[in-house]
Amino acid sequence: MKYNLIRWLLTMLPLVAGMNLLAQDTVIQTLPPITVTATTKKLPEKVWKNFRDYFENATDPKWYEMNKSYLAEFMMDNKDNHALFNKKGKLIYHISYGYENSLPEDLRNQVKASYGDYNITRAIKVNEANRTIWVVNVEDAKNLIMVRLENGEMEEVKRYEKAG
Repeated sequence: MKYNLIRWLLTMLPLVAGMNLLAQDTVIQTLPPITVTATTKKLPEKVWKNFRDYFENATDPKWYEMNKSYLAEFMMDNKDNHALFNKKGKLIYHISYGYENSLPEDLRNQVKASYGDYNITRAIKVNEANRTIWVVNVEDAKNLIMVRLENGEMEEVKRYEKAG
């Protein structure tokens, strides 16, 4: 499940960032269906309690039932956030969508050392299973590059050529 979540995130992040890219060799990959339904029924008390404990400064949470789990979309620290809880209230993952100023200074310096001529346009923090992974989009006039940072290691995940 961890691998599938990370693979899904890395596939979907350019779309989330709203980039207009030209794919020269388009490969269409069909993802398995996920059922997301808006829910007005009462959340399990443990889910609500743990949400409040983890995200005490969260505002405007919106809840969705997703394959027997509960997805919360909310604002916190002026950033969009998503958190998924199982029906027993255990936090499965938390994603925070930010920008360059969201990156810790050491990680920002690490990215700038390798991509100094690029602007950091998106910084997304993923917490899952005691792991913290940053997915960072850097771009210049011609390219968008997706970089993954975890445990001090940096990996270029995808490189896109912009339509020009």
